[in-house]
Amino acid sequence: MSTLPAQPTGGGTPATDPAKRVLPAKPKAAALLALGFVVLLYLVELVDVILPANLDNGGIQARTLGGLDGVIWAPALHDGWGHLFANTIPVLVFAFLAMAGGIGRFVVVTGIIWVVGGLGVWLVGPGDAVTVGASGLAFGWLAFLLVRGLFNRSWPQLGVALALLAIWGGMIWGVLPTDPNISWQGHLFGALSGVLAAWLVSRKRAVKPAPATPGNLDV
Repeated sequence: MSTLPAQPTGGGTPATDPAKRVLPAKPKAAALLALGFVVLLYLVELVDVILPANLDNGGIQARTLGGLDGVIWAPALHDGWGHLFANTIPVLVFAFLAMAGGIGRFVVVTGIIWVVGGLGVWLVGPGDAVTVGASGLAFGWLAFLLVRGLFNRSWPQLGVALALLAIWGGMIWGVLPTDPNISWQGHLFGALSGVLAAWLVSRKRAVKPAPATPGNLDV
């Protein structure tokens, strides 16, 4: 007679838990998705240049009902090619790394950053300006990547966070009002929503309980 321990039915080990990955399980698909988003940003800017209409007017206009829909459009709009060029590399790198937990989790994280960050800008942004640009997303993804290791208790993810701090740590100063032509509100609320997203998705990690029986009995 022998007693075998019950087999776990969920949760995963640190090595296999998607929430604790540091790189996407399907890197080619993740890279293509990140690149596709950036290509979309360039197409939007090209259309903005070609058409006589100023698409940038569709950005966030703080505390106006007509400017509320800018929360949806602002991350896809940019104030010229230079603005878009400055956002390209951070968006590519951070979006790719943020897909480590899977495309579904990435969509949830991005949705939180996109909407919550945009609403923050709409509430406290300057009333005499229109806010556009994907830098709010970039700050959100960066903040998500910096704190996810704390919520997931993952040393590898904390190592990635340290590497990101070493390379892009200077971006953090963008949450301060240092330049009147740069939306520090977009950066700040993007970063705060990235932290919120990391906390929320970590809470959704459910570990299924073991079966009610203590084990399998062989007689």
